[in-house]
Amino acid sequence: MKLFLKTLLFLAVAHVYSQNGITGVIKDAESQQPLAFVNVYISDIEKGTSTNENGTFSIENLPLGNHNMVVSIIGYETKSIKFSIPSSKSFNINLTPSAIEMESIIISTPFHKLQSENVMKVEQKLVDDLQASGATTLAEGITNIAGVESVTTGLGIGKPVIRGLSSNRVLVYTQGIRLENQQYGDEHGLGISTSGIESVEVIKGPASLLYGSDALGGVLYLNPERFADNNTTKADVGANYFSNTEGFSTNAGYKASEGNFKFLFRGSFTEHADYNTDDYRVTNTRFKEQDFKAGIGYQVSHFKTELRYNLNHSKLGIPEEIGEQSLLKTPLLPYQDINNHVFSSKSTVFFNNSKLDINLGYIYNDRKEFEDHHHHDHEHDEDEHAEHEEDEHDEEHEEHEEHEEHEEHDEHDEDGLDAALHMKLITANYDVKYHLPEWGKFETIVGVQGMHQTNSNYGEEQLIPDATTNDIGILATSHIHFENADVQLGARFDNRSVDVVNGINRNFNSFNGALGLKTDIFNSLTARINLATGFRAPNLSELTSGGSHEGTNRYEIGNSDLKSEQNFQTDLALEYKNEHIEIFVNGFYNLINNYIFLTPNGELIDDDPVFLYLQDDAKLYGGEFGFHLHPHPLDWLHFESSFETVTGKQDTGDNYLPLIPANQLTNLIRVEFNNNWFEKGYAFVKLKTAFNQNNVSTFETPTDGYSLLSVGIGGNFSVFNKELNIKISGNNLTNKAYIHHLSRLKPDGIFNMGRNINVGVTYRM
Repeated sequence: MKLFLKTLLFLAVAHVYSQNGITGVIKDAESQQPLAFVNVYISDIEKGTSTNENGTFSIENLPLGNHNMVVSIIGYETKSIKFSIPSSKSFNINLTPSAIEMESIIISTPFHKLQSENVMKVEQKLVDDLQASGATTLAEGITNIAGVESVTTGLGIGKPVIRGLSSNRVLVYTQGIRLENQQYGDEHGLGISTSGIESVEVIKGPASLLYGSDALGGVLYLNPERFADNNTTKADVGANYFSNTEGFSTNAGYKASEGNFKFLFRGSFTEHADYNTDDYRVTNTRFKEQDFKAGIGYQVSHFKTELRYNLNHSKLGIPEEIGEQSLLKTPLLPYQDINNHVFSSKSTVFFNNSKLDINLGYIYNDRKEFEDHHHHDHEHDEDEHAEHEEDEHDEEHEEHEEHEEHEEHDEHDEDGLDAALHMKLITANYDVKYHLPEWGKFETIVGVQGMHQTNSNYGEEQLIPDATTNDIGILATSHIHFENADVQLGARFDNRSVDVVNGINRNFNSFNGALGLKTDIFNSLTARINLATGFRAPNLSELTSGGSHEGTNRYEIGNSDLKSEQNFQTDLALEYKNEHIEIFVNGFYNLINNYIFLTPNGELIDDDPVFLYLQDDAKLYGGEFGFHLHPHPLDWLHFESSFETVTGKQDTGDNYLPLIPANQLTNLIRVEFNNNWFEKGYAFVKLKTAFNQNNVSTFETPTDGYSLLSVGIGGNFSVFNKELNIKISGNNLTNKAYIHHLSRLKPDGIFNMGRNINVGVTYRM
């Protein structure tokens, strides 16, 4: 460590301070007319601007070294330009008209390239596009990405599923740091609002090389909204209404950048009543959410840093059976009350031809669950109530005497209810990467990542015990540029230690590697093949569970002897793209050793079925296929279709894995239009078909297929010379009564949401 710090100090002293900038003009390649409002973004510096009415731009205070500039605007091919400071100063850029959607920089991979330049296939979607389709929550929105689904408990609770893997096998990143919020259970939601999220990226397949344990199945990477361009100010206010739940969401944001400083803040509020089906409202699927995000950044030529904070407070009903039929929005018992605080620091020090990235995070997750039998009857004898409270406080003092006295009352909500389950998960993590100077065809990154985490219990019940988890990982990865191909390879070593108060102490070590190749077979045909290993250490629930869980209605028994899961995945992707058609085929084969799963043993404890954690080797295979047609000369007309399939099986016998989504086919017709009064207009019709899911585990039942029809229209108006965006969409327009295979309400025969009309308005100032 001393050597590492001395090296950093030497590099900092050796840095040459400079004030450098670039200028340029951007034109249409065919007409040679200047293009206004073109986005110019330097990805590694996270600094950008837009061209003026003359098509010119300038960016100042750039550090020495090699950089990547991305030039993009709707209706033209996105261009990626590599340049060096101080040698590059002025640019003349011609953009070719194209009906293909403009590309964006992929942030979740280490070298921050366009998808067309990336060795690893990564899906990226703008949150605005997900919301335009009528998505009520982020968990619902990501299901519009091929190969991605969600395990849901009603409307408010959803967990991402990537190619059949979920829970701790999918890692979520937000604000550049890994999200830790009791995500081991499928009854626990993301705890992240779509408000203030700019885009979603999905890595399908093991990403342990980049992120360590828990990225065995893939990564859901949430990119926060960017700061304002230099010397600009932006503000917006928006609202959405949802007919099915008579719910609404509102949000407002403001951001500004001047000189070396920039800042932003955004707040949102959401309320939903119980969702409606064709026959009934599903009792206690109601929820409330308040979200606040803030950020501040500072940048000079050799250094940039940003601090971000997110507070998300959610009150989520836990549905159990069909009962009260109402439009009230305050959850009934049982319900979850969750506060999630995310602090992040993201800094970069630029040297002459290299840079050092330092990302730090602190997450404070405060989770409470309230149940019927923990409701104090205030009409009871006051002495009896006081005596009961005193007993509870004495027990808590004995178990947590090291904590402050005021925390004795922390398990109560504002209505005086006692939390049956109260857990606090505190996580500090770090991610330090050094980008070495480019050497010939090589771009290389070395880094170290780690995490310190404590889990503490304060409620009457205890799902998993108090425990401390420590991670550390060391990695190295290179991107090698050849004339007709790109290669990415790397290796990583990880250690995880788990210390539990009941005496369980486990250490898990893993060595993982990855190798990928991208090549253009023909001018329009690109092939990618990626081979990667991944691992996942058993989580606290799997190691230590020993009790009934109200959210799952089962008695879970952990297994302290569980081994780490280890997998090897082969991924092949082919893409054909020309001016009027795009076709993609993605296939994968995933072998997992020591796959951990829950299975019932036929016994009952406290009237709940007993489930044990066991292990067996497993395999998953499948992929995605799709095409996108925009015929000439009707470039405004788009036909899109995609098919996705995944099969998961245990190696022993013919048993299938649980929570594997059904095969799905999505067909979409979309039109785009622009005129003097309605800009960036669109309309779509979508039919999404889920097929019968008969490949089920021993304690699942088959699920019938169904088709859902959706339509939408939207665009921008100019109001007082500012942009007013309006979108209207309708989902499940036929009011189909159906059950999604990954719905946790399926065992009770409870339908998913019926017809829903969404109206959204955003005014940008």
